[in-house]
Amino acid sequence: MKRLLSFIITVLVLAAVMAVSTPGLLDRVRLGLDLKGGFEILYQAQPSEQGQELTRASLLQTAASLEKRANVLGTSEPEVTTEGTDRIRLKIAGVTDEAEVRKKMKEPAVLTFRSAAPGDPEGTYSKIELVGSDFVENAATIGRDNLNQIEISIKVKDKQKFAEITKRLLGQKLAIFLDETPLSDPIVNAVLTDGTASISGNYTIESARELADTINLGALPLKLTEKYSQSVGATLGKQSLDQTVRAGLIGSVFILIFMIGMYRIPGLIASFALILHTWLLILVFVLADFPLTLPGIAAFILGIGMAVDANIITNERIREEMRSGKSIMSSVKAGSKSSFRTVMDSNITTIIVAAVMFGFGTGSVKGFALVLIVEILLSIFTNLYFARWLLNMLVKAGKLSKPKQFGVKESEISAL
Repeated sequence: MKRLLSFIITVLVLAAVMAVSTPGLLDRVRLGLDLKGGFEILYQAQPSEQGQELTRASLLQTAASLEKRANVLGTSEPEVTTEGTDRIRLKIAGVTDEAEVRKKMKEPAVLTFRSAAPGDPEGTYSKIELVGSDFVENAATIGRDNLNQIEISIKVKDKQKFAEITKRLLGQKLAIFLDETPLSDPIVNAVLTDGTASISGNYTIESARELADTINLGALPLKLTEKYSQSVGATLGKQSLDQTVRAGLIGSVFILIFMIGMYRIPGLIASFALILHTWLLILVFVLADFPLTLPGIAAFILGIGMAVDANIITNERIREEMRSGKSIMSSVKAGSKSSFRTVMDSNITTIIVAAVMFGFGTGSVKGFALVLIVEILLSIFTNLYFARWLLNMLVKAGKLSKPKQFGVKESEISAL
């Protein structure tokens, strides 16, 4: 009685948790660009200056700068990964103006403060006083001056250094450049000790915000060249998602019907384990913040197929033991034991192949392999252990005592 009660409570609690949490989990799943729409670019990195070395550190720094730029531009959860020794892959989903984002991602955006060196012609500023690394990251903000004109404020890291520069250039012009484009050339009227500089002019709110965002982008440590790009429209992405989900649901229904019709009660338990398996995978996607992509869905479907195979092998072995004349309890033990090694061997070899794909693959291949590895690990838990645990509880509780409950006819047993 206790085993039956444990079985019922376990199934009901898990079913309730899955039913309540699934809608919220599905809303939190992050879609990849092939399902949401967006673009993917593979950059090749090169030194931006003569004598500069392309190192692992500079590659990672450039990747971090790209991610920071994407966040500043307000894009949806960008994915930036390094590949090999000189490549960076960028994926951005949910982009409305792809051309503008791509332009912003690559432009140098080097901010400098310059003064006129002795001998410079009028209006020429060749002496660099401050460079991009002297400014506080993401510190450019929009405000208004005393005349209610729009201005962009920038903070420097070293207040004392800025105070010394403004003291030395008091009464002279300190020009502000973005790359080689002059933004303004104000006269230094006072020694600035608070570490804040201002850029003012005939700016609108839109143009000022665009300039502040560009300044906040900062400079890229390495020069980037596009080697490959791919764009997916939002409409095409949604269509792919709808078609994939529809096909998956139809296929899942047929699988559940087959399992229950073929194996009766063990098939029903296996179907419940498959539903739990799917729920756990969605939970992993949400908690680990994995993006769901078409290759990921392909790995998901392949993993479901392998989980179904594991249940079929186990149930067939149990039925073979029954046909040989063994009792229900002995058949379940012997069938589960003989199928365990076969199923584990299959799972382990698939994990090894997926690990090789993950180690040597790139882009979507890595995503496919990672999802497949996670899915197989979940399958081992839900199908090799959890489903068998539920089945053993029912058998020991005496609720599975007839061969027909396993889909075995009495005539098949007597014929052997």
